[in-house]
Amino acid sequence: MSARLRVALLFGGPSVEHEVSVTSARGVAAALDARRYELVPIGVTGDGRWLPPEPSSRILEGGGPRVELPAEAEDGASIVPGPGGAGLLRVAPGVPPRPLPVDVLFSVLHGWGGEDGRVQGALDLAGLPYVGAGVLGSAVGMDKEIAKRVFASCGLPVAPWRALTRREHRTDPGSAARVGAELGLPLFVKPACGGSSVGVSRVRRTEELGPAVQAALALDRKAVLERAIDAREIECAVLGNEQPQASVVGEIVPSREFYDYAAKYVDGTSRLLIPAPLEPSAAETVRRLSVEAFRALDLAGMARVDFLVERGTDRVYLNEVNTLPGFTPISMYPKLWEASGLPYPDLLDRLIRLALERWQEEGSRLRRYAG
Repeated sequence: MSARLRVALLFGGPSVEHEVSVTSARGVAAALDARRYELVPIGVTGDGRWLPPEPSSRILEGGGPRVELPAEAEDGASIVPGPGGAGLLRVAPGVPPRPLPVDVLFSVLHGWGGEDGRVQGALDLAGLPYVGAGVLGSAVGMDKEIAKRVFASCGLPVAPWRALTRREHRTDPGSAARVGAELGLPLFVKPACGGSSVGVSRVRRTEELGPAVQAALALDRKAVLERAIDAREIECAVLGNEQPQASVVGEIVPSREFYDYAAKYVDGTSRLLIPAPLEPSAAETVRRLSVEAFRALDLAGMARVDFLVERGTDRVYLNEVNTLPGFTPISMYPKLWEASGLPYPDLLDRLIRLALERWQEEGSRLRRYAG
């Protein structure tokens, strides 16, 4: 290992959250202490090609909102996880693979293919430590239906909801209306495996339900329908492995009817209230449930846990867990830890240490059974 840790920063990816990932990567790259870390940027194009550090660096320096294959890449060289040790492999047609050693990987590949366990499984097989949750926690945390089932089985409070598959919607045209009647209006319709509020609709009238379900199912094979609670949007950040800790609690006051993609990333007028103006008992409930949700999904490293606090009653509902929260300059996760006394660069240090600690713990398992 070199005097400085070599940190591969993975960003871009094949999901609709590609541009958000690029913005997150720029934030992480700018905050990493160059005295302690050697940055190895790895951009991933929309079709899943892992690019070498040189063109990836140019993207981070401001070369556009997306990761594009550089014009000079005649041989289509790319980077993939290499088996048998902590590193990556640069590969090209007709050329022997060249190793690209790194000490740890920090992924900000938001959405499908990045935070759903797929990349995490490849990195596990490659023997490469990485920041954040493993395969199980990533996969379950990404799937809103499965996560809600786990939360309910652990006795954690969730609002009434139902799931609807693409096949059910196609073969039974009345299924969405029946679910809507059961849950009551208004309600939210979401892709089961999605983030950044892409494909999310608030449905107020029955005639809006079909198009909303169709929009969600265009992004995933399952849609989740949730009763719309008249509530404040509350978030808490969790950090740690076996002994996770919760940050102070924050509140989002969206600039639109709800905290959709535009309110998060486009208009810039949504407000983050840190700490949230909650009664102390409600804030403590949110912090406690955040840690319980983190443990219920067997998470590691980091997560942002989102809640709904019902107006008038202060009843707390666990909404969802984001295992790879945004790291853009306006993202709630780093802001919550900054308000808790952990500045952005120190937060990155801690996440990298947690990744290495978890990898050492994983490496202690028995590899051979003598009988």
